[in-house]
Amino acid sequence: MHDPVSYRRIHGSCHCGNIRVAFDWPDSGPAIPVRACGCGLCTKHGAAWTSHPDGRFYLRVADDSRVTRYRFGTKTADFHVCLTCGVIPIVTCMIDGIRYAVFNVNTFDDVDRSQLVETATNFEGETTENRLARRRRNWTPEAVRTEGEDWAASH
Repeated sequence: MHDPVSYRRIHGSCHCGNIRVAFDWPDSGPAIPVRACGCGLCTKHGAAWTSHPDGRFYLRVADDSRVTRYRFGTKTADFHVCLTCGVIPIVTCMIDGIRYAVFNVNTFDDVDRSQLVETATNFEGETTENRLARRRRNWTPEAVRTEGEDWAASH
C-alpha cells in the first residue's frame, strides 16, 4: 500500500496583499532550502527563492491591473511585481503548457525564519535550454484546481 504524501500549506503575499500565494510543500522535515540568486534584480530586491518539484501552488491576484510581469535576460520567466507595494512574491515560467514557480521566502506569512537554509546560487551563463530544463526539474508546478476547492485553506 502506498502512503499518501503529506503537505504543509505555506502562505505568502506581497506587502499589500494584492498578490497571494498558497504553496503546498511536501512535509519531509522542518528545513526549507533557499536559493539566494546573485543576479542584479534579486540582489537589489533582497529576494531569496524556494520551490519543490513535488509540491504545488495556487496564485491569486486581487487586482490584475496592479500587477506587472517583469522579464529580463532570457525573458523566460515572469517576475510578478505588485505595482502598489513593489514586492515580488513569485516568479513563474510556462513550460509545455504547465506553469511552474519559485517563491520569495521573504514574503512567507507563516514560516519560522530558522527553518530557512540559504545557499548562494548563480545562473549566469546558463543556456536557455538548460535553464528551462532546470526549472522543469526543480520548480513547483501549479495545482490543478478542482471545483469548490478552497485554495487558501490550511492542511
